[in-house]
Amino acid sequence: MNKDLLAAIAIVLTFFMYVPYIRSIHQGRTKPHAFSWIIWTIGTLVVFLAQLVSHGGAGAWPMGVSEVFTAYVAALAFLNRTDTSITRTDWAFLAIAVAALPCWWLTSDPLLTVVLLTGIELAGFGPTYRSASNRPHEERIGFFLLGAVRNVLAVAALEHYSLTTVLFPSAKVLVTIILVAVVWYRRTEFGIQK
Repeated sequence: MNKDLLAAIAIVLTFFMYVPYIRSIHQGRTKPHAFSWIIWTIGTLVVFLAQLVSHGGAGAWPMGVSEVFTAYVAALAFLNRTDTSITRTDWAFLAIAVAALPCWWLTSDPLLTVVLLTGIELAGFGPTYRSASNRPHEERIGFFLLGAVRNVLAVAALEHYSLTTVLFPSAKVLVTIILVAVVWYRRTEFGIQK
């Protein structure tokens, strides 16, 4: 299949993911954890740039489009105080992510940058896992499932496959599927049908 077409489908899926998710935040149904989204905003931007530098081509563009939406959700989560149950663990995840950021700046190696930022991205899931486990009705399973599919398409659309271009979106597929399983399981425990 054509790489540009795969990238275009991944970008369309990004819109299908984020528009309803953002609408549900505005309606007060979804309450994303600000710390996770701040971490994801930083990581997604840098990985997008690293993919461009590493000749990811059209496959990098879904990450760039996702960055714009991710930053907007982070701003909404922060400004609306959608999840006010900030714990010491959440602060620890944020501190780990922020502490790791200077490491990529000090190196000119895109692979090291992506490895560090993948770790940061995974740390960013910590507050969301905790929040979603405690309040599974405040996250949208469909959003994260579309994100997993979008990332699979983005990997398929890459023009150059290397650990630098593939690691970040592949890791996100894995942790997103685990998050969906956690939310689904917790909803069944709580008797929530959505």
